[in-house]
Amino acid sequence: MAHLAEAEKQRAEPDLTSRQRRARTVARLAAVQALYQMELGGQGVDTVVDEFRNHRFDADMDGEPLAEADEEWFAQIVHGVVAGQKAIDTAVVTRLASGWRIERLDATLRALLRAGVWELREKPDVPREIVIDEYVELAKAFFDAAEAKFVNAALDGVARDARG
Repeated sequence: MAHLAEAEKQRAEPDLTSRQRRARTVARLAAVQALYQMELGGQGVDTVVDEFRNHRFDADMDGEPLAEADEEWFAQIVHGVVAGQKAIDTAVVTRLASGWRIERLDATLRALLRAGVWELREKPDVPREIVIDEYVELAKAFFDAAEAKFVNAALDGVARDARG
């Protein structure tokens, strides 16, 4: 799937402003980071969500404020993934090569797929193209093209199963 241009995103989500769409993008990235942190650090969901809300979302880098995140969207993703992780992981495993277990995936890739699967299943009002594109673009920030293609294929398969 090619990266969607801003105009295409506007047509797909006409009720959101460019700023709101950007805030959701930042929330998705933060959710992936939070899920990763929870898995590796063993912290609970409320602790991590509070940490992001109280310390990371108001942070700046080199004196410049970071992009604004949709904090509610972030919290919904993180809490939703934790609540539905067993079913989400089952959906991911069906997209893996025969004999592969989800634990074999890189922790960041697991977090990214879990967030994407949750959003595809639980947010039917968000166009599947938007969800898939957002998580593929996040994958490109962390991984090579092969992993981004895998994310694309896996989320597309989940979207077909969940949304028809």
